[in-house]
Formats: sequence, structure tokens, C-alpha cells
Amino acid sequence: MIETGSSNGAHGQDATGSPATAGENSLESVHTSSLSEILSNQSISLCISTYQAGKVIIARVDDGVTNTHFRAFKKPMGVTASADRLILGTQGQIFDLRNVPSAAQKIEPEGKHTAAYMPRAVYNTGDIDIHEMAIIEDEVIFVNTRFSCLCRLNSKYSFEPIWKPDFISAYDPRDRCHLNGLAVRDHKVRYVSALGTSDEPGGWRNNKTSGGVVIDILENKIIRDGLSMPHSPRWYADNLWYLESGKGDVVACNPDTGEEILRLNLPGFTRGLDFFDHYAFVGTSQVRETAVFSDLEITRNTPVRESGVWVLDIRTKTVVAFLKFTGGVREIFAVSVLPHAFPDIGSEDENLMLGTFVVPDECLANVATVDQSWKPVEKYFEAGNEHFNSGDLKTAMASYRDALAVDENYLPARYNLGLALLRDGSLAEARNTLNDVVRREAGHFEALYQLGNIAAQESQTQQCIAYFRQALKIRPQFVAAEEALNKALKYASEQPQ
Repeated sequence: MIETGSSNGAHGQDATGSPATAGENSLESVHTSSLSEILSNQSISLCISTYQAGKVIIARVDDGVTNTHFRAFKKPMGVTASADRLILGTQGQIFDLRNVPSAAQKIEPEGKHTAAYMPRAVYNTGDIDIHEMAIIEDEVIFVNTRFSCLCRLNSKYSFEPIWKPDFISAYDPRDRCHLNGLAVRDHKVRYVSALGTSDEPGGWRNNKTSGGVVIDILENKIIRDGLSMPHSPRWYADNLWYLESGKGDVVACNPDTGEEILRLNLPGFTRGLDFFDHYAFVGTSQVRETAVFSDLEITRNTPVRESGVWVLDIRTKTVVAFLKFTGGVREIFAVSVLPHAFPDIGSEDENLMLGTFVVPDECLANVATVDQSWKPVEKYFEAGNEHFNSGDLKTAMASYRDALAVDENYLPARYNLGLALLRDGSLAEARNTLNDVVRREAGHFEALYQLGNIAAQESQTQQCIAYFRQALKIRPQFVAAEEALNKALKYASEQPQ
């Protein structure tokens, strides 16, 4: 059974802020009911990156239907994740996000989210075209495609090279072999994939249809060659897996004998692979007829190609579920299983980030219990400003009074309360409030100016002139006060003596 999934942006809608509609630029998807059953039964979700759409997508089950939840990043590509950490490679940066369970409880609707990956650090790498990544014993290893090498994340450097193929003679930002994928075996990077073995800038393009290789970096030898654009090597269930993208194939083999255990064709350019239990999750892309993707077996023989994720049962070697994007997303780069049923990425919620704290255990043992209704004075003040600007003066005044109840000396709230009272027509209370501001801060020229306006409304011409002159004495370039003073002086001169 195929179902239409909900595609949500940061606030329960698509990225434009309005309900998504079918079409090339909308973010729409369909999926089989079996996908929702698999994700739900395993209590997992999928993290999917698409640099073409500039999104990281979390596919998760919501009320029995797979929801595709979008977060915006600039050219997101490589993803590697665990229960408590998510590493994301984007254009020129690596994001290190950590799961903060307490933050998950604050995301609306409260109590529904099972994880919240919050930004902990961002590293600037320069434009090195980061491809696949891995977390190994708390270290982040990634493929630096432009410089044809494997790197370790090191805060001292843009990148720290730890390995390059023997056929690459120098570090060069011109992408000599298009190194793109890595596989971890026995807690070490063991295999990598590349689209060619060229040592010339961009040389891999000359034989992209059959020049791809998988390299065993421990044995320092090429173990699979003649491949059509290989991607996403993985070690799983005692076999080497990789995607032969130029053919749309998923392959599993014995790396020692070369025997193929599985070869399965999918309707798209295969890229992005992860496993959970007896399931393989494979990304596919539509592929546009560009110079890079032209003259491949898949572009010649498969006119209708899909963008999405296909689920294989590796025991039966069959497709058992899929998620297809029908608008907006034309390519997939990475697919990573998240061991959480309903996670989110908290990178777009400023209030959530500002109000989330992660501290050492010894500090946590001495942290006071805070009443959840408590707010700092600034929050009441900011709420008052929002209501003031939207024209809701009554609620704005209530928020400013709440701020003053927390801190009676918080002058911005007292002054803005005076403005709100003035705009609401409560001149006597506004005058008392603004006079209180001036008593607390003699140099508050804005309060003096507003007191002048109140005096003008009450036809107290000489008093309003005195207020405007006092404001200008403190701030000589106060244009509004100068104009108001000139107007008041002209009015006074025209009155009969």
C-alpha cells in the first residue's frame, strides 16, 4: 500500500511556510505502508541529506504515517550519526550536533519527541567538497574529495590528512580521483571508493563509466575495479557492500574472493547506504543529464528514475519498502539510520538553543530545580515588544508590568510601558510612568521628549517647550525633539499675550 506522507518544515509546514502543494518545487513524498511499519517496529528514523534541495530530511513515523521533516543547511552531504551524536558535512563546514533529551521535551508538541540533536560546535574547513564521514572512538573521519584524501577533524586546522591513495602524488584542491566513500571495519576505516585512479586534476572524468575502484587501505590494494561510479562502501554482515551508481545497483561481495553475494538494480542513481538489523536503506537520485552524469548505463537505459530511499531485506534480497520524493527533492546524497523513533534537529529554534544547557555531571548534581513557569526579565520585555509592535497594547502593558515585577529597575520595560500607556490614551498614567523613568535616569532624553508630547496634548505649551529643550540639551542632534520644539515655539508666538 502506498501512502502520501506529510512534508514538514520547521513549523509543521513546508519550507515556504505554507502548506505544500504538488509540483517541482514543493517538498512532497509518497511511501509504502511497509516503510512506516519497519520504522515503527524498529523504533528508528532516517536522516537523509540532499544538497540539491539544501535540506536535511528526517523521515519518522507520525500517527502511523511516515512524516518527512525538513531542516535547511547549505549544501548538506556527508552524514554520520549515533544515538547521541550527529555529524553533518556542508559547504565549507562540519556541524557537530549532540542529542539533548531535555531539549527534546521542549519541542512542540511537548513530550512527543524522542531526541533533539542540538548544535555543539561548527568547524570551518574551507570548500573541500566533504563527502562521506564516520565517527570512530569519538573522532570524526571524513572524505576530503577536492584534495583526494581521508582527513581527521582537528580544531587546529581546516583539515588534517591521514591517508591518500598511492596513485595521488600531491594534495591538490582540483579533485584528481573523486574520492567519495568510506567503510569502517573493526573500528578503523578499511575501504574507500573513488571514481577513478587519475593523478591529474579532474582526470577521473575521462573514464567515469568504468574507471571506479574500491580500495582496501589496510592492504593498500585495489580490490574492485572497472566500476561505474561507485559510492557508499560499507562493511556489514561480514560482507563488503557498495553502490555502483552508474548502473543503479546495490552490490554485496566477499572482498577476499571477489564473489558477489548480491546485485540488485534500483530505479535511480544509487548513493547513500545504511543498515539496521536485516534491512538495508539505499538512497536513489533522479540524475539530470549533465556532463557528470551523461553516458552512463543508467541514463541510457532507465528513462524514468526516482529520488528516494529503498528498503531491502538482506535475507531475501528483495525490496520491501520505499519512500519516493515526488517534488522538490531530485537527488539524495546520504542516508543514515537514527536509533530514535521521533527525533528532530534543533538548529532553527533560537529560543530552544538559548534555553538549553549541557553541563558536567558534577555540576548537574548541584543545579537548582527551576520552576518551569519562571522567565528572565528579558523574556517578558521581548514579549511586550512583540505585542506592542503588533498593536496589542493591553497585552504589551501586562508583559512590561510582569518584567517590572521581576526587576523594578529594568528601565527599558518602564519606558516602553510609558509609551504603551501614551499610545493607549492613558495620559496621566503615562506621565507618571515617564516621570519615574526620568527620576531614575536624569539623562533619559527620550522620556523627556515623550513628556513634552504629553504636555502638548494637554495644552501646557510652556511645559512642553521646557521638556523639548531639556531633551535637546542632553542630545543636541535629536531631530524629532528639535522639530517638536520649533512647532511649539511657533504656536506660542502666535498666541495672544
